[in-house]
Amino acid sequence: MCARQSDGTPDLKGFKFWGYRRAEGRPGIRNHVLILPGCACGSESSRIVASQVRGAVNIVFNTGCSDVAANTEMSQKVLTGFACNPNVYGVVIIGLGCETVPHYKLRENIQAMTSKPVVSFGIQDEGGTLKTIEKAVRAARDMAAEAAMQQKELFDISEFLMGIECGGSDATSGIASNPAVGELSDILVDMGATTMMSESIEWIGGEHVLAKRGANKEIHDQIIEVCRAYEEHLTAAGQDCRAGQPTPGNKTGGLSTLDEKSLGCIRKGGTRPVVEVLEQGVPPTKRGAVVMDTAGYDISSVTSMAAAGCQAIIFTTGRGTPTGNAIVPVLKVTANGRTYQKMEDNMDIDLSAIIRGEKTYQEMGREMVDAIHDICNGKMTKAEAFGFSDIAVDHVCRFV
Repeated sequence: MCARQSDGTPDLKGFKFWGYRRAEGRPGIRNHVLILPGCACGSESSRIVASQVRGAVNIVFNTGCSDVAANTEMSQKVLTGFACNPNVYGVVIIGLGCETVPHYKLRENIQAMTSKPVVSFGIQDEGGTLKTIEKAVRAARDMAAEAAMQQKELFDISEFLMGIECGGSDATSGIASNPAVGELSDILVDMGATTMMSESIEWIGGEHVLAKRGANKEIHDQIIEVCRAYEEHLTAAGQDCRAGQPTPGNKTGGLSTLDEKSLGCIRKGGTRPVVEVLEQGVPPTKRGAVVMDTAGYDISSVTSMAAAGCQAIIFTTGRGTPTGNAIVPVLKVTANGRTYQKMEDNMDIDLSAIIRGEKTYQEMGREMVDAIHDICNGKMTKAEAFGFSDIAVDHVCRFV
């Protein structure tokens, strides 16, 4: 039995947006020079370098050393994914010199995946922090000057990949903001774009509902298997996902069980057929609605979707959150009127008209198309204007 699909808005025509052409893959809606630490010990130097160069952004990376092989593989997938994200023009890597994957090896890995300019420095190799920062700043300034020369071009909406996230959910999320974002997702997919929903632990209890959206039996079964494997993984470690889901904030906001949370969570992915199930940080190979197997931890999920190439992410919240990502603009929406009023500095869109009965979630989904259009054409989200950068890399086990 297939899932029932929304009517969408067939009268809305797909839009075009101004972006930066990349030699590989989708165009960027931003043109960042990324200062990328190869390990935790390079994070502070990366932050200082980025602060000295207009157009540069950095991330704070908390790992890269003393890891088992699977953790290292995940970290490298995220780092190379960040570098290859279409919003990035070029990359300056800063390593230490004794980390698990040396800075020059990370550089080679990235260069094997993209023709973007990439340089790297090791703090131990260069003779300390100041010498490394001096060289990295010069390299970043050269890249920023080159990036500034690149002209925007007009691209079709089919070149757009939007991530869909939720965090700090409450009762308004499942009944208003998530359905509205789901409607937005359906509209964008109908226009030819691709949307990506993650947080697979928050499918548990509602995975059978999500699986009905599978474009075929294989995808249906993959969705069921993702949830089964997740619970099995935690059980093997003597843990129960329901100890952390729902969170205390979710419960205060009116969500009583993981099943209830999951039914609301999957609504934000819309109703169109799911055409692909992805591992963390893996770019989609198909256009349409796709899902990614990630943690329920929102910052970790956003990290994985940015590493997979999303150009922007829409983020629903009931309780409110200031979170943002250095590479990808994060648009935060809430249907909790009180949250919007109290956290207007952080919230981009107020959907509380749905709760008050003044508008339908379908109407609000349609209205958000304009907001996405504006962000694709350069309008900053509030988190982006603040310069917020939250990163969390998922791990399979403890440090060693």
